[in-house]
Amino acid sequence: MELQYEKVHISFYKDCIFKLNFGFQFDQKLAKLRSHKQDSTKRFPLKKSGTKVVVDKELFKKYLRKIGSGQHTSRGLSQKEAAEALKLILTGKATPAQIGAFMIAHRIRRPEPQELAGMLKTYQELGPKLSSRNGQRRPICFGMPFDGRDRTLPIYPLTTLILLSANQPVVLQGGQRMPIKFGIPTIELFNELGLQLKGISIQKVQTCFQEQGFAFIYQPDHFPLADKLISYREEIGKRSTIASMELIWTAHQGDHLLVSGFVHPPTEKRAFKALQLIGERELLSIKGLEGGTDLPINRACITGLVNNHQLERIILNPHDYKCSGEDKKLCNLKDWRKYALQAIENKGPLKEALKWNSGAYLWFAGITKSLEEGINKAEECMASGSAKIILKQLISWREKIST
Repeated sequence: MELQYEKVHISFYKDCIFKLNFGFQFDQKLAKLRSHKQDSTKRFPLKKSGTKVVVDKELFKKYLRKIGSGQHTSRGLSQKEAAEALKLILTGKATPAQIGAFMIAHRIRRPEPQELAGMLKTYQELGPKLSSRNGQRRPICFGMPFDGRDRTLPIYPLTTLILLSANQPVVLQGGQRMPIKFGIPTIELFNELGLQLKGISIQKVQTCFQEQGFAFIYQPDHFPLADKLISYREEIGKRSTIASMELIWTAHQGDHLLVSGFVHPPTEKRAFKALQLIGERELLSIKGLEGGTDLPINRACITGLVNNHQLERIILNPHDYKCSGEDKKLCNLKDWRKYALQAIENKGPLKEALKWNSGAYLWFAGITKSLEEGINKAEECMASGSAKIILKQLISWREKIST
């Protein structure tokens, strides 16, 4: 019994001595680390935001784990989380590796409506803003792929001129040539028509919108935070969720008709739900050429008009209105310019496509009471040369603000 007690007693003391030695060594190492940290801080002072940067990266990891944990365990972000995630991306708080991983993970699992809604909120917060003047007619805001067109001749710049000649305000948006398509962007099309839209401040864009009824949001000039993400498109080789969200975003605040192009029905459905979550009251979806808002003339076009959360499906068939024909294949910009200038005077190979598109949008905007009346009015604007006059007025305005 005494021998057993003695063994326990000795074991107890050995354990105490080990802990004391370990504690002493640990204290020495801790003191050394503290001393080294203080010395390092003196030589390389830490920024006050350093801790915040670490917190932001860890927070983004949480969002990344949530959407990228696999087919069976990944979950969608809440609207608030999606808004915060995109904000961390745009403001550079997330690392390049995190941003790339997020884009791929989100593309694979597909965005949910509340995630798109959260991202839209961030674009509305950090992006450029436009507003209508008192008494100004509500604008049509067109949402189309930023990476341009590479298969068919664009009609929408000419449709814009017809709408403006009918006193219908228009908001367009886009960037420079970008992956993955590297198609012809809006900025180049208007440049071919003699209207240079690059290098205009957002204040002057706002003035033009309220005076002339036209606004073009050019991403490199007006939303550089978003433009910095273009390189990820090329490196990944795929459009991201952000590209999908841009189709239903507009810089205009207040009442408007938002027109968005779509290709796949699930994309359209998600867009409807996302816009409902952020309070958009009216949306027109167009199964247009190359995912854009140009109505085809070689086939019927599926559209969906959502008003106060009620969807009305409208099938537009150009054959029924004697506007059918061939959707012209994309040529070089020089030829497009020639055809475009002919079309706004009711001539050339783009005449029917312009009449069909302009007539439909005049009707959707409420300028005319019927589609047939809209087509007739569009033809009048083309034949009278009023669209060409509008183009000259915009070119004159641009030259005036440059001097």
